Amino acid sequence: MIFDEYTIKSLIRPVPDFPKPGIVFRDITPLYHSPRAMRMVADSLIQRYVESPVTHIGAIDARGFLLGAVLAYELNKPLVLFRKVGKLPAETLCEAYETEYGEAHLEVHKGALGEGDQVLLLDDLIATGGTFLAAASLIKQMGAEVYEAAAIIDLPDLGGSRKMQDADIPVFTLCAFEENE
Repeated sequence: MIFDEYTIKSLIRPVPDFPKPGIVFRDITPLYHSPRAMRMVADSLIQRYVESPVTHIGAIDARGFLLGAVLAYELNKPLVLFRKVGKLPAETLCEAYETEYGEAHLEVHKGALGEGDQVLLLDDLIATGGTFLAAASLIKQMGAEVYEAAAIIDLPDLGGSRKMQDADIPVFTLCAFEENE
């Protein structure tokens, strides 16, 4: 299936003033209502990474789990979950980060990755980059490396993709929305 950025962008619903005034939330749920668009997203990412040296798929809580599970299955790679605090049952590593709404924390199971592992990090979008940077820090604490950070959407006006690139984390997104779009 041929990737069509217009189709992907047309199915991402802008929700003004959510979760607080002044924020335009980019809702991906209409994208998941379209089997064609969902296949387009999944196939585009699968084709990008099918012959890569990625050893693990890192999925970020919670919308990253949707793509992460599909890619882990299709690429036959282990899935590592990066979760909000208190959601993982075993011993964890924790990292604090800033969001556009305040401070948050991200956890991963201790020992989920090891030396030499190459992790593809997935989430639905890149905003301020805080969640991705926190996950990257946790990956490095375990001796692994971020191969690339991927998302459906980039919000470049919030500066996250630039911060990630400045931290030597390669970034790939399927589309971008400027503030005025």
